[in-house]
Amino acid sequence: MQRACVSVLCVCTCVSVLLHSAISQSHRETHTYTCTDGYHWDPQTEHCRDINECETIPDACKGEMKCFNHYGGYLCLPRSASFIPAPEPSINPTEAFNPCPLGYEPHGDSCVDVDECEREEHDCQPSQECINTLGAFNCQCPRGYSKVGTECIDIDECRYRYCQHRCVNVPGSFSCQCEPGFQLGGNNRSCVDVNECEMGAPCSQRCFNTYGTFMCRCDQGYELGPDGFACNDIDECRSSSYHCQFQCVNEPGKFSCVCPEGYQLVGTRMCQDINECETGEHQCTDTQTCVNIHGRYQCVDTDRCQDPYVHVSDNRCVCPHNKPACRDLPYSVVHRYMTITSERSVPSDIFLIQATNILTGSLNTFRIRSGDDNRDFYIRQTNNYSAMLVLARAVSGPREYTLDLEMLSGHPLVSQRTSSVLRLSIFVGPYTF
Repeated sequence: MQRACVSVLCVCTCVSVLLHSAISQSHRETHTYTCTDGYHWDPQTEHCRDINECETIPDACKGEMKCFNHYGGYLCLPRSASFIPAPEPSINPTEAFNPCPLGYEPHGDSCVDVDECEREEHDCQPSQECINTLGAFNCQCPRGYSKVGTECIDIDECRYRYCQHRCVNVPGSFSCQCEPGFQLGGNNRSCVDVNECEMGAPCSQRCFNTYGTFMCRCDQGYELGPDGFACNDIDECRSSSYHCQFQCVNEPGKFSCVCPEGYQLVGTRMCQDINECETGEHQCTDTQTCVNIHGRYQCVDTDRCQDPYVHVSDNRCVCPHNKPACRDLPYSVVHRYMTITSERSVPSDIFLIQATNILTGSLNTFRIRSGDDNRDFYIRQTNNYSAMLVLARAVSGPREYTLDLEMLSGHPLVSQRTSSVLRLSIFVGPYTF
C-alpha cells in the first residue's frame, strides 16, 4: 500500500521589515512578505493562501489511493476513508492591518490573545468542538474519529480487537456481535454463554447446556430423533426376541412380558406353570384326582381299575389269580402321571421305573408293552430292579401319551413268569417352558 504523503503543517508567517521608522502612526510603509511551503502570497487579500496540490501535482497519489487537500499539504488515503473536510477560512480583504502576531490583537501598547472559539472565528466543523489556545485554537474531533491535519478520520476500532467474537465498524463507532449460543456481556464487548435449557430449548425430555450450544437427551426406553430434539419410543420387542420367555408387549419408554393362560410371571421375563392342584383353582370332584400338567390340570377318576381288575390301594389295581380272565393279564397295574415341556432336548431321561417287591434270586426285565406306536421312547435298564424311560425324539404339545411299562420277573425254581405294569400318562405341554 502506498504511503500517504503529508507535508508539514505550518501557520503562514509574515515577516515585515520596517524600512523607515514611523514618525507618524497614520503613515504606512511598504512591506515584503514570505509564505511557508504549501502556501502562496495573495496580493489582493494580502494573505498567504493554501496551494491545492491535488490539482497542481499530476498523479499526486498512486495506486488505489485518493488525494485529499488540506492546509499546507495533502493526504493520500484509501478511497473508502471517511473524513470530515474543514472549510477554507474566509478572508476579509478589507480587514485592517494587524501589527500583532497571528491569533493576537492590539490592546493599548500590547497584544492580547484572540478567543476565536467565542468569536466564532474558527474553521471547526459543526460536529467538532473548538478549544481556544494562546494565539490559536484546536478543533477536537467527535468520539470515534481521529484528527489528521484538519480532517477527522474514522477510527476503525475493529483493528484493535475490542470485541471478543465479531466486530462491526461504523462511522464514528463500532458494535460487537456474538456467535450463536452467546450474548453480549455487561461491557458490550465480551460474549457470555447462553443457557438455552433455561430459555425454552426445544428438547422433548432432557436438556444439557454446553458452552455455546446445548444437547438433548432422552430417558431410558427412548432414542433421539433425526431432528436432535424429539425423543421416540424404542420398541424393545422388535429389537430382540430374547427379552421375554413367552411374549413381549411394548409400552411407552419400556416393555413388559406376559405369560400364556395357566402360567405366571416369575421375575420380569420368565414364565412358570401354575399348579392349580395346589392352589385349589381346579374343579375336580371328590371322586377324582387333580393332576397338574403344563399350562392346565386334569381330573382323573380315583378308581381307574377295569374288570377283571379290582382296586386295592391308591392308583393300584390287581387281577386275582383265581379269576380265569386274569390268566394272560399282568398281575398288577399301577397308574402314574407326569408332564414334560415341548421340544425337550433328546435323548432325555424322564421317568425312573423301580420294582418294590422282588423275590430273591429272580431275574427282572423291563419293556414298553404298549402306547409307543411312533417309537418316541425307549427303556434303558440300569440294574435288576430298576430301569429308565428315555425320550428318544423331541415332541411338541399339547399331546398325551399313555405308556404301559412292563416288568417281567422270572425265577429259576419257578417255571411261570409274572408280570406287573406301570401305566404312565405323559402330558406334553404346549410350550418349551
